[in-house]
Amino acid sequence: MALLDIRKAGDPVLKEVCQPVEKIDKKLKQLLDDMADTMYESDGVGIAAPQVGVPIRAVVIDCQDEHGLVELINPVITFREGKATDTEGCLSVPDIFGEVERAAKVKVDYLNRRGKQQHLTAKGLLARCIQHECDHLEGQLFIDIAQSIHRGQDK
Repeated sequence: MALLDIRKAGDPVLKEVCQPVEKIDKKLKQLLDDMADTMYESDGVGIAAPQVGVPIRAVVIDCQDEHGLVELINPVITFREGKATDTEGCLSVPDIFGEVERAAKVKVDYLNRRGKQQHLTAKGLLARCIQHECDHLEGQLFIDIAQSIHRGQDK
């Protein structure tokens, strides 16, 4: 288990548009494993590669639901439906929360760690997490789009 340093708001890597993953190799699989370990250790539900200083299009998410750990390589959201506003936080923006409007349902195409094309339809928390993490790949933080922001549990 390797824990990675989580980059915080203000770090330039968090504002970069990430590059597509060109090849899935041992190094990438190790990065995905380390990202998952870092996410779990930090009590997060998702983390994107730029959050650990690697500007590539890879994310891991675990909403503790029937999907378990989801690894998305080169994810592309192909469909959005409905609207839902909820509170979000981010490992790169500690102790700050905000109300963010997102699509209620999404479809995403991606590669799994074996390089196989996958499709996932998600709603609820998983849909929100996919959108949040894909925003990281475009250099956007939730605080950039939040309707309101508050510190800690205060509203």
